[in-house]
Amino acid sequence: MATVVTDPNAAPAVHYLNWRKTVASWLFSLDHKRIAILYLISISVFFFVGGLLAAAFRLELLTPEGDLMQADTYNRYFTLHGVVMIFFFLIPSIPAVLGNFLIPLMIGAKDVAFPKLNLASWYVYMIGGTLGVLVLVTGGVDTGWTFYSPLSTTYANTNVFLAAMAAFVTGFSSILTGLNFLVTIHTMRAPGLTWFRLPLFIWAHYATSIIQVLATPVVAIAIFLIAIERVWGVGVFDPALGGDPILFQHLFWFYSHPAVYIMILPGMGVISEVIACNARNRIFGYPFIAFSSVAIAIVGFLVWGHHMFVSGQAMYSSLVFSVLTMLVAVPSAIKIFNWVGTLYRGNIVWTAPMLYAMGFLGLFAIGGGTGLFLGVTGTDIHLHDTYFVVAHFHYVMVGGAVMAYLAGLHFWWPKITGRLYNHLLGKLSAIIVFIGFNATFFPQFLLGMQGMPRRYHSYREEWQLLNIFSTSGAMILGIGFLLPVLYFTWSLVFGRRAGANPWGAKGLEWEKASSPPSPHNFDHDPVVTEEAYAYTGREQLSV
Repeated sequence: MATVVTDPNAAPAVHYLNWRKTVASWLFSLDHKRIAILYLISISVFFFVGGLLAAAFRLELLTPEGDLMQADTYNRYFTLHGVVMIFFFLIPSIPAVLGNFLIPLMIGAKDVAFPKLNLASWYVYMIGGTLGVLVLVTGGVDTGWTFYSPLSTTYANTNVFLAAMAAFVTGFSSILTGLNFLVTIHTMRAPGLTWFRLPLFIWAHYATSIIQVLATPVVAIAIFLIAIERVWGVGVFDPALGGDPILFQHLFWFYSHPAVYIMILPGMGVISEVIACNARNRIFGYPFIAFSSVAIAIVGFLVWGHHMFVSGQAMYSSLVFSVLTMLVAVPSAIKIFNWVGTLYRGNIVWTAPMLYAMGFLGLFAIGGGTGLFLGVTGTDIHLHDTYFVVAHFHYVMVGGAVMAYLAGLHFWWPKITGRLYNHLLGKLSAIIVFIGFNATFFPQFLLGMQGMPRRYHSYREEWQLLNIFSTSGAMILGIGFLLPVLYFTWSLVFGRRAGANPWGAKGLEWEKASSPPSPHNFDHDPVVTEEAYAYTGREQLSV
């Protein structure tokens, strides 16, 4: 009989097996909360990749001469910065992370309607992200994030095909997420949760999901046609092959202007929740905010032509698009007016989420206001493709979407993790981000008004001072973004335990679920008996 020798060092193998089981339990989990955390980790990595690319070309712009990198390298850096930030961070950030985690909790459901589809959307996103990383490590792409033809179809000698496939694949993740949210909101609401008792966070995601499902296939087809044209020489956009390059712009912007609202509408939902809670006040004009989200989703499909005033389109088309652009600003203005009305006579608590929300209000108002200059044909012709456009876009996207994302992350972090973070550092990070952001991008309004074109790695000497301000602000902004990584990570290990409702907030996720929620969200099926945001002004913080 063989002798069995017990290895005294066998314990690590058991630990290794447990580690593998833990990883597998996350990678194959159908729990919407775990999938949201997987998204959180993934998009955070892409955010810092995009941030490092931005830091590199901002350093180049410290001096008028192109002395840090060649023009071609600079083109690849800002292109990848745009692709990574837009397709892999901004579009999925709030819906995929906060939406995935919170929508079932807010409507009293145990999960989303299609849990397997939800997990599949993360895998599709990771496949697209992997292709994007391959583009990065194999030399990049130099077409700009818009992939304009004929540059992308004929003249670019970089990895346009791989970059196009990365964006194409990632689009399906957005479509699957939007479809899942629409069905979940329609069919899985708790008893008593009527449409006009829904949190405004849900209304915002409902409108966003409509855009995701209807608009994303258009840009997916456009990008796929670019790939076909490059590989097989089919004349779709290249005029040398009988194609029409302006057709690509129509297809691209028909999606990409509504995509702005994919990025910003969920953030507006976050701001409604944060302001109502921290003002201890009912939302002023609830129906107007709810319907304005739907109005933005609808009218947003009708204004793509204001990106094409200098493309040669008919004067009358430009006039119509200009008028519609003024119209789409109205629902956003309604939201800001009603948020300010909610603050009026509120018992305001200045928490870290509230500071981020106030930063959102100021920065988004500037971004939206400067967008009107670009929606008028006369001023747009002067400002087109200058740094004014860069500043406007970042005031809307970073000042709006990213500030809202950080407000939401700070607000729901105790619910997600069951831990409290350092609130003094949270407030400090909000202030640093606000100062750093304005120092980075406000000088670019002035540069654009003076005619400095974007996407150039060298410039006139008289523009150097403003570029130095902008690069210095970017360094401050980077510190502000790094701080939450540090104290959120610290909180996971050393943070105090959070109660079920540390903010004294209203909503099923705060009043009926633990922190973090149990696997099936609720111990008992919730029933809704009151309107949303039924604050009395006497709610207490326990943070």
